[in-house]
Amino acid sequence: MLKETQTPIEVRYAETDQMQIVHHSNYAIYFEQARVDWLRKQGMHYDKLEKEGVMLPLVSLEVKYKKPATFGDQLLVKTFLKELPNVKISFDYYIYNAKNELLTEGKTVHAFVSSESRRPMRCPQSILDLLSD
Repeated sequence: MLKETQTPIEVRYAETDQMQIVHHSNYAIYFEQARVDWLRKQGMHYDKLEKEGVMLPLVSLEVKYKKPATFGDQLLVKTFLKELPNVKISFDYYIYNAKNELLTEGKTVHAFVSSESRRPMRCPQSILDLLSD
């Protein structure tokens, strides 16, 4: 594993269904929140990337639900980058509750795309330099 970050998230009432269980659609949002946090902690803010003409659209999303999260739970999302990016960058996510029980596993794959041409591009060298520290 190259880099890991940990992002705390508290489950809000609006994210739950009538049974107070987190609706499945919210996990993509939790992954996004953790990914933005991961990038920021590496020194690459999404806003800065976009201003430099780099976009990271989602190519694929995988989620494995193991146990439900419920309203008020204190979650910890561990986000990993397992390999250096090329044209794509992949993140793995593990969501734990306060008892350190694994609730959810996930993975997202994003493509590096030029905002000008809307065509795939290689990972910028500035990002590779940050990851090689």
